[in-house]
Amino acid sequence: MMAGVADNRTWGLEARRVIVVIVNLGKKCIVPGYARFQSIAAASRISTEAAPTSHKKEQLPTPRLNKSSPQAKAFESSNTPRVTIDNNKIVVAGKTIPNIWLRDNCQCNTCMHESTKQRLQDTFDIPQDLSIKSASTSGGQSDVVNIEWDDGHKSSFSQRFLTNTVQDYQARSVVRQGLTSFKLWGSSIAQSQPVVSYEEATEKGMGSVLNAIRDYGFCYIDNTPSSTPAPTEALLRRIAFIRETHYGGFYDFTADLASQDTAYTNIALGAHTDNTYFSEPAGLQAFHLLSHTEGEGGASLLVDGFKAAADLRAADPEAYRLLSTVNVHAHASGNEGISIMPYRGFPVLEHDPATGELLRVRWNTSDRASVEMPIEEVGTWYDAARKFDALLKSAENEYWEQLVPGRVLVFDNWRVLHGRSSFTGKRRICGGYINRDDWMSRLKMEKFGQEEVLGALASS
Repeated sequence: MMAGVADNRTWGLEARRVIVVIVNLGKKCIVPGYARFQSIAAASRISTEAAPTSHKKEQLPTPRLNKSSPQAKAFESSNTPRVTIDNNKIVVAGKTIPNIWLRDNCQCNTCMHESTKQRLQDTFDIPQDLSIKSASTSGGQSDVVNIEWDDGHKSSFSQRFLTNTVQDYQARSVVRQGLTSFKLWGSSIAQSQPVVSYEEATEKGMGSVLNAIRDYGFCYIDNTPSSTPAPTEALLRRIAFIRETHYGGFYDFTADLASQDTAYTNIALGAHTDNTYFSEPAGLQAFHLLSHTEGEGGASLLVDGFKAAADLRAADPEAYRLLSTVNVHAHASGNEGISIMPYRGFPVLEHDPATGELLRVRWNTSDRASVEMPIEEVGTWYDAARKFDALLKSAENEYWEQLVPGRVLVFDNWRVLHGRSSFTGKRRICGGYINRDDWMSRLKMEKFGQEEVLGALASS
């Protein structure tokens, strides 16, 4: 592990299942279903249901791991639930899998496209009273379940595919979202930055870059050619498509205010995330300083938003709760004829409603609009936001680095806040945005492989 980095691991795939507890909240809660746990990796569940008029706070238990079902005697090992056949019913760890699900997820070439893994059959053409005529196992360790249906159709499922059906959503989300670990960091990351060479990234693929971004929230790619922006653009396209916005796609700019945003000036910028005015902000952002002439300054600032959130939760759980439940609106209105706003407000700290994971930080005081609270109560949000702001500006959390030509910075815009000091002279910077789903797709394929990723998809 890198020096100065706190290891904050999420639960693994094997027998590590977390019970998500839904509880009532205090009166100032805006979004219900908020559950506070004892680690940032399991913090705060958010529900999309309508908020009740009043709530009562309760002390929550820490997450605990589920034991394997007593019926789970495994084909492969004691940790793998056993698939059994009981009176022509398929049972996994004591749970009967409905016939409609089995037929709907039949993997044969008639029902599922071999290459795209898209369904070829109409789910609702399957008879509601479909039954299994016979079922048996085959394979070296009886690891294939064969089914003949009463209409003559035949299906075969691997033991692994069927055991995935009894995993809870937390476990499947590990594969769905690439949730393997977060390594929280502060200013000491300066002594042990995640770095991958341009040669490795281009010759061996982007797996090492994306794994570093998943773990630390950012990665440098050193020795990238800087005489033109073309190699940087090609590098980003090796990850995924470059996102188009009202600023364009791949950008190559100087401080000329061409896009009517403070990013296109030479003034200092505090730590912030980009695109808070989009319903879904960009997942990755990249910067490459191609040149800086006739001046100085412009050091880049990075702050681990997940680390600051963990600090806030430890110091003031109520402030953390407010920033996790009160919706805030944002806008981008600098360019003529454009006023972009998300379809609703979002909290500063957003959590995955299925797993409780802290998923995204939205923090940009320049683009912030209204705070969705009664005016007589909004002061409590400002108090909580002030505490979070102080943590973001803490010397222990700020990491400063002077970018140089040849060093590309790629970071997770959902986690890592960025900023810069003021500068003089002329700087030329190129880079771009990449959507979250696109870079996570590349990461999951690199980390888990297609079979496991599609298994988690099909068994949801």
